[in-house]
Amino acid sequence: MAVREIVVVDHPTLRKKAKKVDKITPEIRRLINDMVETMRDAPGVGLAAPQVGVSQRVIVVEYAEDEEKETPDGQAPDWSNRGQAPKPAKKRLYTVVNPEITRRSEEMVEGVEGCLSIPGWAGSVMRHAEVEVKGLNRAGGKFKLRARGWLARIFQHEVDHLDGILFIDRVSGPDRIWRLPPPEAESLEEARAEHLG
Repeated sequence: MAVREIVVVDHPTLRKKAKKVDKITPEIRRLINDMVETMRDAPGVGLAAPQVGVSQRVIVVEYAEDEEKETPDGQAPDWSNRGQAPKPAKKRLYTVVNPEITRRSEEMVEGVEGCLSIPGWAGSVMRHAEVEVKGLNRAGGKFKLRARGWLARIFQHEVDHLDGILFIDRVSGPDRIWRLPPPEAESLEEARAEHLG
């Protein structure tokens, strides 16, 4: 396995419709392994093959559903279990070849997205609250998943990459995208000062 270079917004592969994978070969499995390592190294929660300069319909996603659960009314989490913080939720890795979104909910939700291929920027994007995804797993078996919330958002973002679509294409206007603060920024107010208008 190897960490590959993540290409950025001006790379032509990001704007092409990726080719369907006809056969899962050792080269495709190597690509999947490299994509997983690259995603984790970045770090990110998803990566599409065009982001590493390969025009193939392959995505990887790693996410823990529990990451999006919050305590009610903003209360502090219950750490009464022997006075220790709870263990972090175990992340689940999805590797999907030729993914297709076969069903989308009517309900739409807005959320903030960033992209490893557009470093330093974030934006608000409307996405379907729930999607059904099908494709093949790395062994060539059938893959089918119903995803909701942030997991659904991640899958929609990554499948968009396979069609040459970036999250910046889906923001509703220039006031819905902004530059992220540099690591040394001390507050959210500094981040908002970078907001594009």
